[in-house]
Amino acid sequence: MTKVNTIDEIRTTLSMIEDIEDPFIKSVQTDDRKGVQKLYDSWYKKYKKNQEIQEMFYEMREHEEKLWADGFHYIGGVDEVGRGPLAGPVIASCVVLSPNFYLPGLTDSKKLSKEKREYFFRRIQENALAIAVGMATAAEIDQINIYEATKLAMNRAIHKVNVDYLLLDAMTLTNDLPQTSLIKGDSKSISIAASSIIAKVTRDNYMTELSTVYPQYGFEKHMGYGTKEHIHALRKHGVTKEHRSTFSPVKEAMSLFD
Repeated sequence: MTKVNTIDEIRTTLSMIEDIEDPFIKSVQTDDRKGVQKLYDSWYKKYKKNQEIQEMFYEMREHEEKLWADGFHYIGGVDEVGRGPLAGPVIASCVVLSPNFYLPGLTDSKKLSKEKREYFFRRIQENALAIAVGMATAAEIDQINIYEATKLAMNRAIHKVNVDYLLLDAMTLTNDLPQTSLIKGDSKSISIAASSIIAKVTRDNYMTELSTVYPQYGFEKHMGYGTKEHIHALRKHGVTKEHRSTFSPVKEAMSLFD
């Protein structure tokens, strides 16, 4: 290998290396220039972070790995978003991944920035075997309660795809499919994590579009959750058909307009 002498050349070469066993890394480790050692320290921190992300991804594959080994081919990871808001639907997703699926950094959608969620959303769409979304409307939530509406949305998503096993985030469904319920499943299973991202981005897009119909409520900012801004808008403008009339703050706002 041609010897690289300048700091800029070393920086450029390091940016293209991911393997700690690369011979160039060995040469950098023994270079006693302070500038070179700072570059190496920065590279090593990034390397260690990437290793941790990869290890987490493989740990989150353990449930899928076992099920694939047991002969299940279409494992549906199921999760929902939107139990707590005062407005909008509850959205559920079912995502089926293949053994070849690889997306380090995939985790619970709540732990990711908006930009990261949208990036993973695109990658999941490009690489998943199957994706389906189910919805339960605000009216259905009021009619059967949020817990039953969540199950309804999940079953609607599941019925759109071919699955032979379910991995669910802290839920049990009444259907004919074998299933496992995992507490904090979106941090323990890649299928559930992928589903949480699909559900979250889908619901956020729905609420953002809804904000063009009802601009006075600020749905694009709080996504229907009970923020001060949202409650103030409810008291000022009243309740829409997208609001959940059985939820206390909405009930209270409704009473102001009786």
